[in-house]
Amino acid sequence: MERIGVGLIGTGFMGKCHAMAYGAVRAVYGDVPVIDRVALCDVEAGHAARCASAWGFARSTTDWRDLLADPAIDLVSITSPNGLHREMAVAALEAGKHVWCEKPMALTMADAQAMTDAAAKSGKATALGYAYLQNPALQEARRLIAAGGIGTPFDFRGSVDEDYMADPALPWSWRLKAKEAGLGTLGDLTVHLISLARTLMGEIAGLTALVETVHSERPLPGGGTAKVENDDIAHALVRFASGARGTLASSRVAHGRKNGLRIEVHGSKGMLWLDNERMNELNLYIADGPPESRGFRRILSGPLHGDYARLCPAPGHGLGFNELKVIELAELLKAIRGESSRSIGFADGLKIEAVIHAFARSAATGAWVKPD
Repeated sequence: MERIGVGLIGTGFMGKCHAMAYGAVRAVYGDVPVIDRVALCDVEAGHAARCASAWGFARSTTDWRDLLADPAIDLVSITSPNGLHREMAVAALEAGKHVWCEKPMALTMADAQAMTDAAAKSGKATALGYAYLQNPALQEARRLIAAGGIGTPFDFRGSVDEDYMADPALPWSWRLKAKEAGLGTLGDLTVHLISLARTLMGEIAGLTALVETVHSERPLPGGGTAKVENDDIAHALVRFASGARGTLASSRVAHGRKNGLRIEVHGSKGMLWLDNERMNELNLYIADGPPESRGFRRILSGPLHGDYARLCPAPGHGLGFNELKVIELAELLKAIRGESSRSIGFADGLKIEAVIHAFARSAATGAWVKPD
């Protein structure tokens, strides 16, 4: 029976999500390889050992290079802080491993390019953590647009807002330091919005952006303050290669928003919208029939939509973020097998990185720029 040995680097929010996906994917899909959870890595030995035991990994280590040297490991999950992604990913690919890396891909375009080059040279499969693309409701929106269900799409409006940094009294952390986190809201949130925009509308050809830090300093735990080195908000007007236009707005300081990833696509025959705080609902308006009878129709996710049936046989029960990570892993396993896959590999991830760095360049210069 086909088997894949996996190693996990990092035990935070995303590390646990990856571990849960590894434990669930075969039960959900059945026709995927057996997942052998070989080793888990984190910096503190006791914590790493406890997580390995709880999450079903055979052993733990505090040295990620030790994990990469293990011949039993075929696939490596990288859920470490952003500044380590390039070094770990390139080393893993050079060691002959497939790579599942969380977003943002890297700190800089040069880092992202190096990761993409290493992936191409290795011939190994790569995937980035764009789980929202696997939402059955989003996949239905994609199908409707491709089938002409709302006519010709001409306008995209998207926003992604969270409030995890809304309180100005929250302490300074590594996420606010350019050398460790890179871009702020752009790297953490805007990349998700861009991934959805590209999927539904095609590539972004140009943009003009406003990027700013709202809370310029944060308190330090021992007293005093430190400068915030990356962005709190990022807004842009964009032009797609198709000629369609759009707006993209992002904030990590939006009080009350938890997972406010919302998109609208306006077309010549109607429009649709999806809000990830209600991620199992797709809203559709078709400009057809008597005007007095028109209105939005709510499409509730169910077994007829995408991979929903793999996880739940009953409509209306709903999927959550962790289920999307299981679907994301299943798509990566397809790529490893050489099959068609919806995974966002490093080559596509590089295009998303180009857009967020175009935001930063446009904001700095005040110019309309092309992602490159």
